[in-house]
Amino acid sequence: MQHADLLKLTQWLSPAFPVSSYAYSHGLEAEIVAGRVRDGAGLTDWIDAVLAAGAGRSDAILMLAARRGAADLAALSDLALALAGSRERVAETSAQGRALAETLAAMGVGDGVARPYPVVLGAAARALALEDRTVCALYLQSFAASLVSAAVRFMPLGQAEGQRVMAALQGRIMMLAEAACEAGLAGIGTAVFGADLAAMEHEVQEVRIFRT
Repeated sequence: MQHADLLKLTQWLSPAFPVSSYAYSHGLEAEIVAGRVRDGAGLTDWIDAVLAAGAGRSDAILMLAARRGAADLAALSDLALALAGSRERVAETSAQGRALAETLAAMGVGDGVARPYPVVLGAAARALALEDRTVCALYLQSFAASLVSAAVRFMPLGQAEGQRVMAALQGRIMMLAEAACEAGLAGIGTAVFGADLAAMEHEVQEVRIFRT
């Protein structure tokens, strides 16, 4: 059962799952255009910050809270939207959450209600016989992978360098997953002001290839 559930979760988090993750950069496009992220080292630092103190951390905590059977999904959804630091971030988590809910419902999972992405994922993961830290680590890895994919497509960063970035983040992802499991909603919050400002910059960027 555990192995089957692990396959289910990796399917839901796969780039092939139709939530259009390829269309979002989480403000990274604005950072690259401004020259603040220029290479693999800069990309690693930027993603690490977002995972440790931005939407990566807060969304992981929200996802774990939604995974608990007694969770108030409506209240968690409101909190998720309140924590989104810009209009585009609200659009990102809402659109991907809606797509995830609809696709899962078509597969017989969940209630199909459109909620922010981490809330939908957490609620769907209730039935999986997996430890919280496993679910959380795979979620954070998927989050990081989508950002690396955006960077590989938009900046002069080869596929091999992109994979080096992912490898460099693995230890941090495991540590951050453990921390998110211990934090609970009382420890939620964000503090990546540069990334939030980049997401706001992106809203008025004249030429762009990503939605956020």
